[in-house]
Amino acid sequence: MEGRGAILVTGCSSGIGYTCAHGLKVRGWHVVASCRRRADVERLRGEGLDCVLLDYEDESSIHKGFEEALEITGGRLDALFNNGAYGIPAMTEDIPTDALRQIFEANFFGWHTLTCRAIPVMREAGAGRIVQNSSVLGFAVLPTRGAYNATKFALEGLSDTLRLELHGTGIEVVLIEPGPITSQIRVNARAQYEKWIAPIVEHSPWETFYETTLRERLYGESGKDRYELGPEAVLHKLIHALESPRPRPRYYVTTPTHVAGALKRVLSTRLFDRVLRRNAP
Repeated sequence: MEGRGAILVTGCSSGIGYTCAHGLKVRGWHVVASCRRRADVERLRGEGLDCVLLDYEDESSIHKGFEEALEITGGRLDALFNNGAYGIPAMTEDIPTDALRQIFEANFFGWHTLTCRAIPVMREAGAGRIVQNSSVLGFAVLPTRGAYNATKFALEGLSDTLRLELHGTGIEVVLIEPGPITSQIRVNARAQYEKWIAPIVEHSPWETFYETTLRERLYGESGKDRYELGPEAVLHKLIHALESPRPRPRYYVTTPTHVAGALKRVLSTRLFDRVLRRNAP
């Protein structure tokens, strides 16, 4: 086994998970990647990664994928990097409750299920790192991101609580909070928009907004967002979170995250709201 330990990285089909899985392997970690589609699992295996099928929206898949990961590592798990989430672009009043239930399965409940499988293994070893890939939208909201905002706020609260509860066990809980990172999140959001929002647009008071502004953002050739960084920026923070003797509780990634964090500490809620409204896309 590689010298730095064994880590399970989820959401590895593209973007942050893909880059981090390959990057950690180069550094000597025994990486077990996971994807929710069988074709992606086979593709990553072809690239030299150990990979298992694991879908956050399918609890049986989580348990089976975790057991397969342990079989690959010989029962060892030094770290878990929970990653992989999607958004439902819409005004909050238009989001069906069933859509919220589904996105919480993918972005929150599944993460909790997997984390609770990992903790006993780490507890028995007397050490471990649980790293959660959150977002600037876990502490600073933007309009039309209500569903995603809610899952990330929930993740932050759960992770902060877990960090306090696991103090003294040798298990560290860390949040990484990226801003705009190059990924497939906008492409993935299109499917959610078509499933949940497009059928009700004509009945929404926001119909004009959807048909012009939002659809242009989802389907237009807008290029990179301002201040957008590549997924390597997250890998850099993840390495520190995993390998530092004393990891930080939070790692900001990208200029917008640093700015939002600073402003939230010093501004009133109303002034912070004004900043967020002004900078909403």
